[in-house]
Order: sequence, then C-alpha cells, then structure tokens
Amino acid sequence: MQLVVRAEKADPPDHAAVCEAAASAVVRLLTDPRAMDPDGEWHGAVREWEARRIRKVTRRARGVRWPEAEALPGVTVEHAGAQVRAFPPGPVADVPSALSKLQVAGLDLAEGEPGPVPEPPYAVIAINPDVTITTGKAAAQCGHAAQLLLRQGRRKDLAAWAEGGFRVHLTRDVPWKQCVKKATVAVRDGGFTEVPPGTMTAIAWIVRK
Repeated sequence: MQLVVRAEKADPPDHAAVCEAAASAVVRLLTDPRAMDPDGEWHGAVREWEARRIRKVTRRARGVRWPEAEALPGVTVEHAGAQVRAFPPGPVADVPSALSKLQVAGLDLAEGEPGPVPEPPYAVIAINPDVTITTGKAAAQCGHAAQLLLRQGRRKDLAAWAEGGFRVHLTRDVPWKQCVKKATVAVRDGGFTEVPPGTMTAIAWIVRK
C-alpha cells in the first residue's frame, strides 16, 4: 500500500499529525465500500494483499505532485494540518507513475506540540521510544497498527471506533511498558528499511466511553 504525505516546504505538517492521519487513512480505505463490498473495485486487491505481508511505503509530495497524486483512486485524510492519502494496494513493480516518481526516503518532520486528546472513542497508537525511525517509517508503522487493530480488535470496540469516525491519537506521555500492557495489537517490522526484522515498532488499542 502506498501512502503519500503532502509536505510543502513553506508549511510542512508535524510528525504526530502525519502519523495520525496516515493511520486514519489506512482504516478509512479498508472500510470504504470499494474495499469491503465483494463487488467493490478494490476488494480483490485488498484481499490478496492482506493474505501476504501488509507492507506500506510512505512517499512525500509537494507542489503540483500533490494534486497529481490526489487524482488517483484512494482516500485522503486531513487532520491537524496534515494531509495523507492512502491508495489501494498493488504489486511493488506496478506502482502508478504519478506515485513512483515521488520520494520515499528522507521524510522526517518536527515533532510539534502535542495535540489535544480526542473525546472517546478513539484508537491510541504508541511508537517504541527505543527505536529511531523517520516520520515516513513511523507513518507506515502507525498504518500497520491501525490495520491490525481493525482486523483483530473486539467487535464492540471496533463498532465504537467506527461510530467515532476512526479517530487516532498518537500518545507520547504514557510510559512504553505501560502502553505494552494496554495494547491490543503490536507491530513487528519486516526489516525492509531502518530497523532489524522483528523489531516491535508500534502498538495500539481502543479507548471507549
């Protein structure tokens, strides 16, 4: 799955906002009728992808490259100054040219000030503080965490999360060990970039009213 972050030089989004928007974009694409309906145009591609490794690649776009990316089928989430678009999954060797020419490496944004915690229900994602990764990598890991939560979470939790619009909060003020105890799902990286295989990069759980 390709994720594209709008990152203009003059006014780039912050790290947390991009991670939260990426996670929401992944879930909204997977719950879109085009992906969920057996007759939907994305259904087959999503099923085939989820039967294998759920790899994600984060790219950045600025200037005219962003509207070019938005012209392709996908789902865009705008959140706290960030814009992230998720695209239906496909073969690595068959990425549309409007996406393949976008830069993959080097997307590393400032942390910014912590945003407000949303009203429940929402998903909490925590990134392992002992692992150093770029914003692009972190966005992909948050997308993984949200996807695993969607597929493995408890039915009542998922219903509440959906009703709340699939809001996501990247927590930075809860100790990691405490987060691990709360987590419903954990992401262990495949080791393609930045970290060794098997590294626990992100965890997630849902907060209900």
